[in-house]
Amino acid sequence: QVQLVESGGGLVQAGGSLRLSCGASGRTFSISAMGWFRQAPGKEREFVTSIQWSGGSTYSADSVKGRFTISRDNAKNTVSLQMNSLKPEDTAVYYCAAHKRLGRVHIITPSSYDYWGQGTQVTVSS
Repeated sequence: QVQLVESGGGLVQAGGSLRLSCGASGRTFSISAMGWFRQAPGKEREFVTSIQWSGGSTYSADSVKGRFTISRDNAKNTVSLQMNSLKPEDTAVYYCAAHKRLGRVHIITPSSYDYWGQGTQVTVSS
C-alpha cells in the first residue's frame, strides 16, 4: 500500500500563486507515476498533470499548460504542483494520485490510478 498526503491548499486572488505538495509513504518503490487531479462542485474529477517517477517526463492538461508545473523529489518521495496565474475556474479540491502501471504513456483517467490522497481545497477569488 501507498499513502499519499497533500498540503498547501488555500485561498488566493486571481492571478496569484499556490504550491501544493504531496508526500508518499509505504511501498513507494511500486509507484510508476504520480499525478494531480481536481474536482469542482458538481463536476467530474479531471486530470491536471502527471509525472513519471523514473525519468521525470511530465504531461499537463491544456487548461493548465504554461501556468502549472509538476515536479518530484524521488529522495523525499514528494511531488509538488506549482500553480501560477490562478483563475477562478481553477477552484476545486485537488487530489494527489499514484499508479503502478508500467510504460511511458501518461495516464489521465482517474480510474487507472491506484492510490489517492484526501484532497486539499484551492479557492481562487475574482
